[in-house]
Amino acid sequence: MEQKLGVLGGMGPQATQVFYQFVLDRTDAARDQDHIPALILSDTGIPDRTQAILSGETGELYQRLLKDARLLENCGCTAIAIPCNTSHYFVDKLQEDVGVPILHMIRETAQELARQGKKRPGILATDGTIRTGLYQKECAAVGMEAVAPDALTQRLVMSIIYDEIKQGEQGSREKFAHIDRAIRRAGCDCAILACTELSVFSTYHSLPPFYLDAMAVLAQRAVTACGYPLRTI
Repeated sequence: MEQKLGVLGGMGPQATQVFYQFVLDRTDAARDQDHIPALILSDTGIPDRTQAILSGETGELYQRLLKDARLLENCGCTAIAIPCNTSHYFVDKLQEDVGVPILHMIRETAQELARQGKKRPGILATDGTIRTGLYQKECAAVGMEAVAPDALTQRLVMSIIYDEIKQGEQGSREKFAHIDRAIRRAGCDCAILACTELSVFSTYHSLPPFYLDAMAVLAQRAVTACGYPLRTI
């Protein structure tokens, strides 16, 4: 069977574009035919994930995600990547209702940090991702203690995500500098860019290896899940 990657995106559209570029950059391909066949579904009508989860009104959101995942499955995709951290609140349930593998970005990221010997990652994410404990759970499963930012720092994270990147801006280096200082003061030995808008931020601003981009981890896993070779340089 031909391997085909399905990308369930649109949350937001700019991040979907960045994710697919990550996949292209990580595939060892010398010509067009060496790349992974991919179907990108950019469903910009999906309700805001953080708002739905925090309000408890998740029914409409889940049904939309399920409909999209089944569409990708019916179109012949052999693996599905969802480059939205907060949507992974639903991934285990989605997997029960979909017959092809859905790559678990949060689980893969936690496992990657464990392989690197990290113990105390800081989590830079939306309120929805933080409050549902998605990263805390997966990090604990591999022996790490995930650290959420303090209230002021979390407000700055949300401001970069919603007030800046989602509005088409490049994001404030000054705000991120405060975030960086706070995370390091909390004793973290690394930090996870656990929101796709922060992945977009990192494409504009050079960040040190202290930061691991969850979307980059997902892109690499998408390449190997489809049986394609990784680019090593």
